[in-house]
Amino acid sequence: MSLIKAMATVAGMTGLSRIAGFARDILTASILGAGPVADAFFVALKLPNLFRRVTGEGAFSVSFVPLYTEMLEQKGEEKADEFAGNALSIMAIGLSIFTALVMLAMPAVMLVIAPGFEDDPVRYPLAIELTRITFPYLLLMSMTALLGGVLNAHDRFAPFAIAPVLFNLTMIAFLLCSKFGFETPGHALAWGVFTSGFLQCGVLWACIKRAKIPVTFRTPKFEVKIKKLLKLMGPGVIGAGVMHINLFADMIIASLLPAGSISYLYYADRLNQLPLGLVGIAVGTALLPMLSRAMAAKDWNKSNHLFNRGLEICFFLALPAAVGLFVASYPIVAALFEHGEFTHRDAVMTTAVLTAYALGMPAYVAVKVYSTAFWAKQDTVTPVKVAVACTLFNIFVALFLIYVGKAGVVGIAVATAMAGWLQLVLMSLYLRRRNDLHFDAKLKKNFVKIVGSCAAMAVYLYGTKALIHGWYLGEAATHAGQIMAVAVLVGGGAAVYGAGVVLTGVVRLGDIKKYLRKGE
Repeated sequence: MSLIKAMATVAGMTGLSRIAGFARDILTASILGAGPVADAFFVALKLPNLFRRVTGEGAFSVSFVPLYTEMLEQKGEEKADEFAGNALSIMAIGLSIFTALVMLAMPAVMLVIAPGFEDDPVRYPLAIELTRITFPYLLLMSMTALLGGVLNAHDRFAPFAIAPVLFNLTMIAFLLCSKFGFETPGHALAWGVFTSGFLQCGVLWACIKRAKIPVTFRTPKFEVKIKKLLKLMGPGVIGAGVMHINLFADMIIASLLPAGSISYLYYADRLNQLPLGLVGIAVGTALLPMLSRAMAAKDWNKSNHLFNRGLEICFFLALPAAVGLFVASYPIVAALFEHGEFTHRDAVMTTAVLTAYALGMPAYVAVKVYSTAFWAKQDTVTPVKVAVACTLFNIFVALFLIYVGKAGVVGIAVATAMAGWLQLVLMSLYLRRRNDLHFDAKLKKNFVKIVGSCAAMAVYLYGTKALIHGWYLGEAATHAGQIMAVAVLVGGGAAVYGAGVVLTGVVRLGDIKKYLRKGE
């Protein structure tokens, strides 16, 4: 399967998930709002999600997939599947014990992850209760990540990519039933998280069986490959999840701020995650097994080609998305969330956070390609060095902006964006020293054209906002007007950018046909 086809598959499935996710977030904002119960639930969601993304989908996937792919290439299906089954058994046992211990120690854990909740008579006990409900999601989704990695290595990208759709649909169903048998909407959402873990794991297991891949639970054996997997995972825990660790650090710091701050970060991040998910996840998921195979075969020309095309696609999609969210953040937030329990002030605060997050989006998407290049070479040490530096930088700058700059919750988002660019610069310097991969002429030329097209789009967005601001802002603004404003801004901006990349030759119909036909 070609990189373009694989990315299109993952991006398409991820797009469905994001659409369902937006429906969930709109409903959540309307019913839950941005108060104490919302803060408690978002902490309960963030903790298992952090471990899942860093250890399950992060460190484990980026360590497991290259090893599994290498075994497929060099030792065949039987040995590779034996390795996968052994890893599955060890994961299930280890994470079951870890999950039980964390749930028992949740009162103490909460003092670490949300120290600002300690003296809050509502948020502290509620966050403990809800997190105990959601935490088993870590175990279930880590197993799902292993099964998804096996399928991805066999060029079956759709099942793992569509699994999050089940998560969002389950959350919507539980939220709609929140008035029936649940103490608060937060309780309904927490049980929705728990249930969705079983559904996603069950679907991936069924897909493994349907594909006739003999991955089964085995008696755990700490053989050579498992030891290597664990060795790679150690530094990979930080290296693979630096963005999520930064976001988690944001939440810890935000717990020290007034009620609602965690909610503002959550809603802004949800919008920021749309392009990050569609582009970053698609590129990383599709690129890792392909780049791993090329490097295992020592095909350096193909490796460099895949690296450059991955970066090119990232910039092509992420730069205009960042410009759009930066310029049109308020109309988008207002149209999606400003109704029900979500007030105008909530929309203004969320907009300020989203604008800051958008500044770092291109960096975090590009980092996904750089990280994949290191992981494909089974190097998880270099990314961790960069990640540690960036995480410490993020925390220091956030605290400085809050307590010295008096920037409040916006300072947290600004620090996260700055940490993303620092990570990109440091990874680029490390890769340049090793001379493994380099920018080709096509990437350099198209990057300039993409930036020019984004500039033209920004001019359109600023000009159009000035003309139609009455549609989405002020007493005369209606929800219909807000939706119309977003349609004009997003649709027109996309048209301007599309015209720019076509006229400058970044996109050619012939190239698209060639990629789809030949798998370039």
